[in-house]
Amino acid sequence: MENFFVKKVLNNNVLIASGEDRIEVVLIGRGIGFGRQHGDEIVRESVEKLFVLTDRNEQEQYKKLLPNIDDETLKVMIAAVELIRDRVGQRLNEHIHVGLTDHLLFAVNRMIRGIGIRNPFLLETKALYPFEYEVAEAVTKLINQQLTVALPPGEVGFIALHIHSAIANKAVCDLSRYSELMATLIQLIEMQLDVELDKESIDYMRLVRHIRYTIERVVRGEKVDEPEKIASLLKTEYPICYSLSWKLIKVMQQTLKKPVYDAEAVYLTMHLQRIQTKMK
Repeated sequence: MENFFVKKVLNNNVLIASGEDRIEVVLIGRGIGFGRQHGDEIVRESVEKLFVLTDRNEQEQYKKLLPNIDDETLKVMIAAVELIRDRVGQRLNEHIHVGLTDHLLFAVNRMIRGIGIRNPFLLETKALYPFEYEVAEAVTKLINQQLTVALPPGEVGFIALHIHSAIANKAVCDLSRYSELMATLIQLIEMQLDVELDKESIDYMRLVRHIRYTIERVVRGEKVDEPEKIASLLKTEYPICYSLSWKLIKVMQQTLKKPVYDAEAVYLTMHLQRIQTKMK
């Protein structure tokens, strides 16, 4: 495992270094820059919980953020990413250092000025990404305790999107669009079936999970087989749910700008029928 050599200390928690291959990297870690001098060798094994930014674009963006963050706040931001990495247990997309740090800095500064931002897709995000949401709750608790602020519950949803983005290598803007699409679909279901879904119920979680996987299949262009006999049976037996499933599919097609295969209507109908039966 290669060692690193210090080129420039940016602050107590971030420094520029080069590996033995002379490629420049940004090293991030709590206290990693304290007392370091140009040319100092950093043994990779000796640095606990070290983050290495190798992408040039990410490096430049991260360096631009640093003048806006004091050392203590940055330490907490790094601790937040450490918490995420420990809980996730896998390599994260390195954009999380820029994306999440920038977001948290903005959120904390807003709260200090007493400006809150409502998250209109909080429940949908929670249902779409339950694990990431749980980790985001821990991150929010850490930030609130360490920086003596009170980030609102809506921030948990925004942080969860950044976490899922880092795990799945997807852009946060796309994930936000999926949460918005989910909210639109749920609203349509409630209106058409004349019900108010219990957002904490297991049936709601199942429905959202199913729609999430449908969206992911559509985005990937993945086809599912259509059980024709079941399709014709559902169309006859459950015309309201079958018709609603096609309305949902049309909304998906318009939003995602991709075709949705007919078979998706079958599986959606079954989920909708289960909900309609339970709500009667």
